[in-house]
Amino acid sequence: MSTTVDLVNALKNELKSAHMTYADLAKSLDMAESSVKRMLAKGDMPLTRVDAICRALKIDFAELARRVADAQPLLKELTLEQEKAVVKDKKLLLLAICVLSQWTLEQIVGAYRITEAECIGHLAQLDRIGIIELRPLNRYRLKLAKTFRWRPHGPVMDFFRENVVLDYYRGGFDGPAEGLLLVHGSISKSLAPAFLDRLQRVAQDFAQQHQTDQKLSPKEREGYTLLLGMRNWEFELFTRLRRA
Repeated sequence: MSTTVDLVNALKNELKSAHMTYADLAKSLDMAESSVKRMLAKGDMPLTRVDAICRALKIDFAELARRVADAQPLLKELTLEQEKAVVKDKKLLLLAICVLSQWTLEQIVGAYRITEAECIGHLAQLDRIGIIELRPLNRYRLKLAKTFRWRPHGPVMDFFRENVVLDYYRGGFDGPAEGLLLVHGSISKSLAPAFLDRLQRVAQDFAQQHQTDQKLSPKEREGYTLLLGMRNWEFELFTRLRRA
């Protein structure tokens, strides 16, 4: 969510673009020029005052707020408290996964036994947590970067390890367009990061294709989960057999 300070900084830029002086703005607001300078320098003011300045500059408050929100840096990782809030309610966790895939409210309600009112309530929670920014007509803007990942040892990944991993690997991986590859080898330490980077690009390609194919009808699409991993690891049973 945009802070008032962010909005004030945006207003300063708008003031310059409009070639309006502090004296001109002060006259429009029926305030002393010194008070206007002090107010803008402080960087904080009531939203009613922000709205009044917007009217003086002939700009739309909602549009300004939207531009400021769009300019905010995207999150690469949530805080521990944010993840705890997400995983506390399993329906909220489901909604978080859905918004990561850019599902619409209509798609979520159509696919799961969740009422529209429940869905809107959970979207509002995700907005408060900071994962999305709710917009008119229950649309939203995802506030997570393309490189976003759950905390490696955070509440969400712990939940997946305890409840999801075995369920995922229980499948045969023998259906159409399914596969499971397990490759072990010793490679140069300097090259290992390059392989991880390639895996991340595959994940981004998969996510981008998901976005592109949203224009297709549901009958032309199928749900897949791509799980990629790479770590310095050996099965504990084998490690116990190593020579000292």
